[in-house]
Amino acid sequence: MKNSCLLYLKKKTGPTLIFTLLVSVFSIYLQAATIQCEWTGIEKIVAVGDLHGDYKNFVRILRGTKLVDRELRWRADKTHLVQIGDIMDRGPDAKRIFDLLIRLEKEAEEVGGKVHVLLGNHEEMNITGIAFEYQGYVTVEQFVSFLPDKYKERKEKEFAKKEQKKALQGSDSGSRSSKDFMDYWKELWDDARERSNHPARQQYTYNFNKTYGKWLLDHNIVIKINDMVFVHGGINEEFSTWELKDINNIARRELDAFRQAAVFSTPLQLRVRRIVYEPSGPLWYRDLARRGDDFKETVDKILENLKAKYMIIAHTPRIIDSMDDMSRFDGKVWIIDTGIGDAYGGNLSALIINSGEFDVWPPNLRRR
Repeated sequence: MKNSCLLYLKKKTGPTLIFTLLVSVFSIYLQAATIQCEWTGIEKIVAVGDLHGDYKNFVRILRGTKLVDRELRWRADKTHLVQIGDIMDRGPDAKRIFDLLIRLEKEAEEVGGKVHVLLGNHEEMNITGIAFEYQGYVTVEQFVSFLPDKYKERKEKEFAKKEQKKALQGSDSGSRSSKDFMDYWKELWDDARERSNHPARQQYTYNFNKTYGKWLLDHNIVIKINDMVFVHGGINEEFSTWELKDINNIARRELDAFRQAAVFSTPLQLRVRRIVYEPSGPLWYRDLARRGDDFKETVDKILENLKAKYMIIAHTPRIIDSMDDMSRFDGKVWIIDTGIGDAYGGNLSALIINSGEFDVWPPNLRRR
């Protein structure tokens, strides 16, 4: 298969692009071997669930849990922050959240702390280019934010020329506001949602993958800190027998195949998928959030296989009145998707684990 794929690409793209592709693929394999996914001896952890583009609410959580100062600079020393996926879609400001996390990663590292950004199914859907297929996922604001700057400049110039022509013809005043530009982008966004081959959709996927998609592939979909496993959807019994590094590396390679196809405009060559879009895979699994008490033995088996005492998950929104509502199966599974984004109600929360003791922010959620 590798030889036939290489021959196909040579015919279609030429030797320069082939070399670039090979270097990129080789680097992802090499880098995967060095990406850490397990930590021990960590005293304090703050875990935050699905954000769905809500930058303001995320900032409120960061400040409320004293992870950052008033200027949004890291102030939590050796604390580990775990953002458990689904930064994207439904809300407007995924890009702002990514940019903040990229900076906080560096600041935390400098003082012995850590920022863990895990991938969720919505990051998967944007890397693979299908988020547009689902109503309400990619908002117009998110769409515009990830378009290439040169493409935006060109389209806005085209828009301005059309408006100027209208003004000269007496059909418009010719005075256009930023809101008018957003109306124009909304029209383009509507068109892009209707056609999978629309140039604007292709530009969005290309540019997202070239920058943020590449950055995301330097991160994991599942990690273990002390005796706790953190993952977006959950780990089922089958995947609990895998090494965590293998789950991460296989997912990374599969997602990178989609990313390469988007960035280099080449046909996707991926005959076997073991994790991407797998309904029972770590990004999509929901049984830990939905099954009843009859599932306790399976939960115990999963945790035994993982050599863990707890699993912290998100993905399935959960209405809570107290931290008791966040835990299941005798406190062994914690669900931290409480609908933080305004699109889900704006129910802010963070799970705090300090020296093995579980707590929650804000304090009014501690007990009924």
